[in-house]
Amino acid sequence: MAAILARAGAGATAAGGLRSSGDVRRRRNAVAVVAATTTTGAGPAVPQEGSMERPAWSGETPLSRLVGALIAFKPLYSLMKLASREVIIRTAEKSNVPWREMTKQVLESDVYEVFDRIRDLNLVYPDYYLSPFHAYDEGNLSWLAAAEAEPATMSIAKRAIPDAGSIEEANQIVRGNWLNAIEEHHLKYSGNCQINDILDIGCSVGVSTRYLAEKFPSAKAVGLDLSPYFLAVAAHKEEKLSRQNPIRWVHANGEATGLPSNSFDLVSLAYVCHECPARAITGLVNEAFRLLRPGGTIALTDNSELSPVLFTLMKSTEPFLDEYYMLDLEETMRQAGFVNVHSILTDPRHRTVTATVPF
Repeated sequence: MAAILARAGAGATAAGGLRSSGDVRRRRNAVAVVAATTTTGAGPAVPQEGSMERPAWSGETPLSRLVGALIAFKPLYSLMKLASREVIIRTAEKSNVPWREMTKQVLESDVYEVFDRIRDLNLVYPDYYLSPFHAYDEGNLSWLAAAEAEPATMSIAKRAIPDAGSIEEANQIVRGNWLNAIEEHHLKYSGNCQINDILDIGCSVGVSTRYLAEKFPSAKAVGLDLSPYFLAVAAHKEEKLSRQNPIRWVHANGEATGLPSNSFDLVSLAYVCHECPARAITGLVNEAFRLLRPGGTIALTDNSELSPVLFTLMKSTEPFLDEYYMLDLEETMRQAGFVNVHSILTDPRHRTVTATVPF
């Protein structure tokens, strides 16, 4: 594990470190903290300062325009979309993720009964959410997307830590670093406020929500998502578990949850922002600020830099990827009222941005 962490940290430092003066124009204004893996014995990694940069292929660059032109050509777009899906499935199967078996188990279960209980028929979906996502024409509003979400998540962890001996080990690193970043930020800036109430916005099928509930077992956790299909899978899986505080699942829009103000100590958005246009990300951050108590922590974990090839494949299934990379997320959080804004590269492919609601 230590050797794998060291290699992961080397990749993270390379992705987040300073570049040549010719690339300064692309550098983000915000200072980030890059999670190094220099450890003392079995101790935790020590964060180091670095700069998070806007990738060369985002925005109005020749490469970005080329990718946009490729996607605009429908026959090629269809091939790119299929290729992106194949990359994820192939990676999963090579890593011994039983993709098809896991999908079949969900689709042949009684999850459909849970769907009827959890869906809010009065919910109006924002226009951006009705776009195709992840090679699904219906986006997140389909059973296949919901059934494949967990194996896809497992595949992402393995791709982030390719030297891990198993999916479980990759998840320990990816999720462990993310959870540690949250805990350390809250301990440092919350004024000794306990984490009693957690909201996981964009919880999908509940993978991140379950990790949060296990990390903070005395807290009450709520998983909220726009997709009743995802929530039905999350709730169905949770019914089989025994937990001190069962997770509550809410079908709602993360930009306007309808939940009471000042009612949470931690709001998490895990791998949500890259799927949203800039206006929606701003709305999510503002809503999180409203929902958090003074001293509460927001934690957003999402993509850092990707290779141009992977970006090209992802952009064919992620319509708002450019907007995510062009947005100064740290400044957006400050404008919402957050303080103590910090970014950590928690693995070579993902960063976690944490901040605090002032007292």
